[in-house]
Amino acid sequence: MMKSVVAIQHVAFENLGSFEAVLHDKEYAVHYLPAWSPGLAAQVQTLAPDLLVVLGGPIGVYEDDLYPFLREEMALLTQRLAAGQATLGICLGAQLMAAALGGKVYSSGVKEIGWAPLELSGAGRDSPLRYLSGELADVLHWHGDTFTLPQGAVHLASTPVCQNQAFAYGPRALGLQFHPEAQAEKIEHWLVGHACEIAGAGIDVAALRRDAQRHGAALQEQARHFFSAWLAQAVPA
Repeated sequence: MMKSVVAIQHVAFENLGSFEAVLHDKEYAVHYLPAWSPGLAAQVQTLAPDLLVVLGGPIGVYEDDLYPFLREEMALLTQRLAAGQATLGICLGAQLMAAALGGKVYSSGVKEIGWAPLELSGAGRDSPLRYLSGELADVLHWHGDTFTLPQGAVHLASTPVCQNQAFAYGPRALGLQFHPEAQAEKIEHWLVGHACEIAGAGIDVAALRRDAQRHGAALQEQARHFFSAWLAQAVPA
């Protein structure tokens, strides 16, 4: 029977990126759902995915008064994580996972936008994140919020700007503050889609573009190794 993944999106250009090729190679059916879809949790339950991925977006977990659909996402993640079902959160998705597990999400006061290496913890080096160590690739960072490590979670990675870049919650749930799925050939989507944020942070657009070309190929290669290894762990055959 074909396995499936549901990816919840907050902006159209933040998608599964380089992970999608891995999923297709492993013959997964891929479904995208907007986060504000009516009856989101019921739709996910009907699709019964082997893996749920919650993608990034330019809003905050704590802005649920402005974006009420965040509450349904949180409830969905709380239920799924309690059940030990395979779940991956990227950027906002990781923040939602952290909050669902009892962590605090808040503004760090700093925009971490650009390409930089990860510093892996001992547990990180023993995990599939070993393929994304700083010696092998720089990854794309794009956030201004951060979170406290939830109780029961294992710290996996950090940067000088952000202590909690990755955490595991058991063998089947992983939260990533950074963007391993990002593809250099799609960088213009990010530069245009986040133009206001880039300008507000005083980031050099041309430098972001150059760095994407410099680091993108290595990240895409290593991200595929990482995701293949984690997928085998989270969704065993």
